[in-house]
Amino acid sequence: MRKPIQIGEYTFKTKSEAIEFYKDILNSYQEGNELNNSDFEMVFNLLKNHPDSDRKIGCGIEKIVVENGGYNYNCFHLIRQDSSKEDFSYRKCISGELNDFSLFSQACRKAVENDLKEIKQKYFRENSKKGFVKCQDTTELINFENSHVDHRQPNTFSVIVDRFIELKGIKISSVEYDKIDRYGHFLKDKELEKQFKDYHAEKANLRVVNKNSNLSRSHMARINRQQKDLRIE
Repeated sequence: MRKPIQIGEYTFKTKSEAIEFYKDILNSYQEGNELNNSDFEMVFNLLKNHPDSDRKIGCGIEKIVVENGGYNYNCFHLIRQDSSKEDFSYRKCISGELNDFSLFSQACRKAVENDLKEIKQKYFRENSKKGFVKCQDTTELINFENSHVDHRQPNTFSVIVDRFIELKGIKISSVEYDKIDRYGHFLKDKELEKQFKDYHAEKANLRVVNKNSNLSRSHMARINRQQKDLRIE
């Protein structure tokens, strides 16, 4: 029987239930908004479960806001009493340290981060009118800040990483990393990093979409490339 998870006054039956609860709080705020008092209390209690909570809290938390986390998605950012600022992962507070696949996947995302930025910039450069382009899923107008580069199913980013691991026979528990900044790890083996960049460029079918949309993707569950798919050159 799974042990319940206690966070502040809340008890969750499973980790998945807790993750969905805090995900809903995160998604209920627009980028740049400060958490209200009740949500602050719930998220602050969650922060206490972070493996590095003492350092994160530091001199004390003044407020918690929702901002972009550097990977085209929003996350919680704490602002301390001394005005210093730092992000934290609600998933890590619930699940603990990243597992081997998550670490490797994070490093792979860092490897292609500039490629994805260039895809987004190029799409806006070639298609924008008065700073807006059409979302490639819904056709609604979106600006640069409200958009992100999405991997069209079934070749999601996690699937690409998983297939790359299998193809190369990588023992991910033995992979070494360089931690350059607080937004993630980089692969220490630069040849392996290049191989993943090339593999990702070959397999990824990309779209620029509204980052706030909760889309049904059943109609995209096919692997054939489409004319409007964006490609890394």
